Amino acid sequence: MRIAFFSPLPPARSGIADYSAALLEPLRRIADVEAFEEPPAEERLKEFDVLLYQMGNNAYHSSIYEYALKHPGILVLHEANLHHLHAERTIKRGNWDEYLSEVAYDSGPAAKVFAERVRRLEIGPDYEGVPMLRRLLESAKGVIVHSDCVGQSVREAGFTGPMTKIWHGAWIDRNPKPPLRDFYRGKLGLNPSTPLIGVFGFLKPYKRIAESLRAFRRLIRLQPEARMILCGEAHPELNLDQMLHGLGLEESVRLLGYLNPEDFHHYLEASDIILNLRYPTVGESSGTLLRAFSLGKPVLVSDIGSFREYPNEICLKVPAPPDSAEEDTIFEYLNLLCGRPAYRRTLGERARRWVELECPWDLAAARYLDFVTAVTEGRQQEVPSALPEPAPPVEVPPQDILTWAQDEGGKQYTNTHITRLTKTLSLTPAGDASKAILEMGAYMQITPALKHQLGYGTVRGCYYGPAGRVDHHEISAEDGTAFICDVDLFDAEKDIFPYADQSFDTILCCELLEHLTVDPMHMMSEIHRVLKPGGSLVLTTPNIASHRALHAILHGYHPSFFPAYILPRKVGEEAEARHNREYTAKEVHLLFWETGFEITKLETGEFLEAPHPEQHFIAHLLEHYNLSNDLRGDGIYCVGRKAGPVRNRYPGWLYA
Repeated sequence: MRIAFFSPLPPARSGIADYSAALLEPLRRIADVEAFEEPPAEERLKEFDVLLYQMGNNAYHSSIYEYALKHPGILVLHEANLHHLHAERTIKRGNWDEYLSEVAYDSGPAAKVFAERVRRLEIGPDYEGVPMLRRLLESAKGVIVHSDCVGQSVREAGFTGPMTKIWHGAWIDRNPKPPLRDFYRGKLGLNPSTPLIGVFGFLKPYKRIAESLRAFRRLIRLQPEARMILCGEAHPELNLDQMLHGLGLEESVRLLGYLNPEDFHHYLEASDIILNLRYPTVGESSGTLLRAFSLGKPVLVSDIGSFREYPNEICLKVPAPPDSAEEDTIFEYLNLLCGRPAYRRTLGERARRWVELECPWDLAAARYLDFVTAVTEGRQQEVPSALPEPAPPVEVPPQDILTWAQDEGGKQYTNTHITRLTKTLSLTPAGDASKAILEMGAYMQITPALKHQLGYGTVRGCYYGPAGRVDHHEISAEDGTAFICDVDLFDAEKDIFPYADQSFDTILCCELLEHLTVDPMHMMSEIHRVLKPGGSLVLTTPNIASHRALHAILHGYHPSFFPAYILPRKVGEEAEARHNREYTAKEVHLLFWETGFEITKLETGEFLEAPHPEQHFIAHLLEHYNLSNDLRGDGIYCVGRKAGPVRNRYPGWLYA
């Protein structure tokens, strides 16, 4: 696939320029992409399979807009309004006739009458009411949006072609450098505990700057140590010096002006709370917001437009005008976050986890390529990847698992591990007679439940052993119900799995990953191969970063859940597999991501239900040093859907 990619690029002071630069890097790894800030000669177009236009609402996009009209392609609409762009192309060039014509074409005679008043300088342009999308959408071959809000506007403008929503990407640093938080706070004269509130990006009135400053003035009456920074160019209509003087905030608020990208990042990192408010809105997304989420910052957003679509658990939503509670709510939320650092961290951790799952640039690039390919090949696509949604899980009572234990030893093992087994089944999508499931490392504890409780028509097992051998299992429940299952033997990290491509709807890989010795990505790649598109992988494994592990290492013990070597067995006896490498939850997330899975659930929890009062100090210790208490349970439980190709067969973080 050869793609011509049209967009402003750095050093242009444009959020879309930064967006495009971040997207191009992973997109170029999976497609042949050439980027253009200015349109190329027309004869070059025959070199490309598709033209992809990043379209924003400012003068940076003037030539791109005109080229897109002449040479239609796929549009990426970053907001649901291009009126400012049209004003730049027409009014700023003195071309009032074209402006009037375009307004009339977009929104009809009444809008043209209003525009004629604009021409007579009686009133300003109706920027919010006339979106100026119609002409461009009439020729578009497809549309990509970042929010349902913009998608709805596209449909209301009359576009009936293929459209998909791809979340705005987030700048997730997978190899983070030591933070410079304290250094940048020191430049502001702040100690580590001073609550710092940040506003970032172009400082325009619609970003609720005045309302935020009034709420902040109320805050410092209760929390006089709090401080605020305003980072970005100020709009000419926003006299910030006069505003700060009038509110008496000169000592508590610093104006930092435009920041280079490095300083921008580090001041964002140094802030404790981020304000990302706006009204009115035309559905625009905010790159700054995604950066804040990826840094684990608690953020206040306006409950409007695309911002309303972010999950409630990752940000605090402020009512937008005409609701009169806007300023009061900003104040109350700032007071809450300044007074409760633990809640700040919890909210930020949720945000970071969400963007790590939904918004990595590689995932955005893969979704771009899926959609572009579908449009080019004439396939209609309305969702990021046309994958079936898995059926919701079914709760399986512990007794329904215990009933299949075949002897006292089996009952004892199942009783001991019933918490993990029950939770695993609770995460496994339900099946039906048409669906097939594979349980890797099948011990027959939960295997019968996959058929009799979850409803799968085909249940297969596999286990370590000489490749090609198949063990036939027939067992009965306490009530006499029979269960029959074949278990294939092979080495999961060396052998090709004995199944055809896309054989299974679901695969369970439970308490197996930690036993692998040489090549876990072989197993992950084979799982990917034999799963159907949209199929689910349920993986569980011990957590090397748990509270228990930290407790052990601080007391001088090995942090692994099971670090012991296995005693020699008698001749002919099957040797048990020891743990060779245990993983953190973030590593499991990376493992899924490298293998082309879209994670639907990642959490940690108990393996064995038991109180751990001796570990409580670990949580307090992490909190004291501003470190995460998230994902600290003994066991990692991860569920993902096959959403794209394997990204990296040998990821550098896992292989030397």
